Amino acid sequence: MAQPVLKQHSKVSPEAKSAPRHRTTSEIKAFPERRTFHASVQVTRMEEWSVEARSAEEARELLEHGQGYRARVGDCIHFEIDKLSD
Repeated sequence: MAQPVLKQHSKVSPEAKSAPRHRTTSEIKAFPERRTFHASVQVTRMEEWSVEARSAEEARELLEHGQGYRARVGDCIHFEIDKLSD
């Protein structure tokens, strides 16, 4: 599998934008630069799905083949960051 390309964008915090043009070292440390990081993330959710069928076995088979519809987006039960760089 190809490795994802991560993009980085520089952003300056609102506090730093309002700071004086020439800042002291202590001022720079007080308002560190913030950046946006992009990553590939694997998320697993438990969702509620519905399907019309004649039996539970038929319903299971239909759902396994992508039939039915999602009744409710579920809660996240697993969250794993694949790659992240700065």
